[in-house]
Amino acid sequence: MLTLKKVIGKHVYGEAYQCDPAILSDEKALEKIVRNAAVEGNLTLLDVKAWKINPGVSIVGIILESHISIHTWPEYEFATIDVYTCGSTSDPIKAFKYIIKELKAKKYSMKVSSRDYEEM
Repeated sequence: MLTLKKVIGKHVYGEAYQCDPAILSDEKALEKIVRNAAVEGNLTLLDVKAWKINPGVSIVGIILESHISIHTWPEYEFATIDVYTCGSTSDPIKAFKYIIKELKAKKYSMKVSSRDYEEM
């Protein structure tokens, strides 16, 4: 039987350890990182919203393909990262790795999940 993909989706998420706490506390720096990650991953950025949750930051980039989010705990030099995309033209792994590099993480974990919907 022929399988037909109705939705192509990829969810890349993980944790960043031993990051630069100054970056993790800086809303403007994190916004720039999200904007540049969208470019790196060939994503269409629609909006960015950030919330300072002393001492950390939660930031969400809404992209046409879905979203990018970063949640930080500078006091632990720790962040969680989530890049979810739909479609075949984006590269969420590249966007995720760009974020890791910019947070200056010394260690990280990355998981990749298919979010495809197939009809048989």
